[in-house]
Amino acid sequence: MGLMNDAKLGWRVARDLLRSRRIRSKLAAQLEARGPLPKRRYEIGVYFADGDVNLYQLRQWYRPLAELDKTHPVVILSRNPTASSALLEESPVPVAHVRSVSSLEELLLDHELKIVFYVNQNARNFQMMRYGRRWHVFINHGESDKMYMTTNQFKAYDYSFVAGDAAISRLQRVLWDYDFDKRALRIGRPQADHYAGTVPFTPDHRQVVLYAPTWEGDRAAAHYGSIASHGVALVRDLLASPEHRLIYRPHPRSGVVDPAYGAANREIVSMIAAANRADPSAGHVHDTGPELGWQLAAADVAIVDVSAMIYDRLATGKPLLVTRPVSPDAQLDTGGYLSDCEWLAAEEAPSVRSRLDQVSHDSAAGVRLGRWVEHYFGDTTPGAATARFHAAVEHLFAEWARNAALHSRDLPVDLRDHEVTADDDERLSA
Repeated sequence: MGLMNDAKLGWRVARDLLRSRRIRSKLAAQLEARGPLPKRRYEIGVYFADGDVNLYQLRQWYRPLAELDKTHPVVILSRNPTASSALLEESPVPVAHVRSVSSLEELLLDHELKIVFYVNQNARNFQMMRYGRRWHVFINHGESDKMYMTTNQFKAYDYSFVAGDAAISRLQRVLWDYDFDKRALRIGRPQADHYAGTVPFTPDHRQVVLYAPTWEGDRAAAHYGSIASHGVALVRDLLASPEHRLIYRPHPRSGVVDPAYGAANREIVSMIAAANRADPSAGHVHDTGPELGWQLAAADVAIVDVSAMIYDRLATGKPLLVTRPVSPDAQLDTGGYLSDCEWLAAEEAPSVRSRLDQVSHDSAAGVRLGRWVEHYFGDTTPGAATARFHAAVEHLFAEWARNAALHSRDLPVDLRDHEVTADDDERLSA
């Protein structure tokens, strides 16, 4: 058994090494083909230290960033080769591959970045946050009531862009001695002004149902995923109906921790393929694309887990069901929308069509939904959130200019004077 395990480990190491070499070779060719970035151009950086598996956190910002780039040039600072390669293929704004701290500092010497955005809480964010004379701004990768949204790490940033009143209320309950009026700026959901993608089917009489579950989570308190508890049963019920069309969009990390969760995900995918073979007009969709938007707009009703997808959907003002976690350890913030939402219990999943009918025709539920939309996102009139996003950015540029004037007599800082440790400048693995 020991020899077999050693052989498997050796095979995995060799496989990963080969993949890493392929990625690095591809990335080198991409960077050579693109050529060097222009100097003294970029004003805003978007720092991303993760690999391609977490690019979903950045992709939702593509279109708002592309719009912002028209007035303040934006560059993505990517630390990982797999992410850099993917970003060079798909990002609408320029990408700098800054694998080491020394290459990051070279970029900072070439460009006076006044604002740096962060979409997650990667520990390597602190390698960028060591550099002052610029605003470090947490913009997150979605709005939700998960415990992640109340982390004390908000205090590490100069500012945070939040969706609306719900986010402020949530943070006020846990952050002590924090200046919310100054440091937490409400911008709504600018992504909702840029719904992307082409609907892959022709609308007809069928009710379109979006099922967008999250992953299984890496700890008991975050076991929100429903694929294993609800998913197979509710998908089976929907696929049996000639009056429904399913869009199945699982979280890209589904099954990375729990093999049973991954097996349930594969079963659903197989069921969808079989249903489409039996009736090609059904047009059921297994969606793994990078763009999020058309799904939310096309769906008549959505089924989502406790995740940021609740709030992506909430911003549309359309009906939704939230799967109730079966794990007793899953932590729920029931002080917000989850205190008033339409829950779907696991035992209701086999007959989900009846629950969809209820939530689609309940006028009282519609009134409640509208009230919560306002509380979470403010004005959702098309273009309103984008205007608030841009106004927040302009405010930070004005604050930068004011502080730069106050410190105009300060001695210049040489970035190369920062201590760089071996850990800081390690060669990040692919």
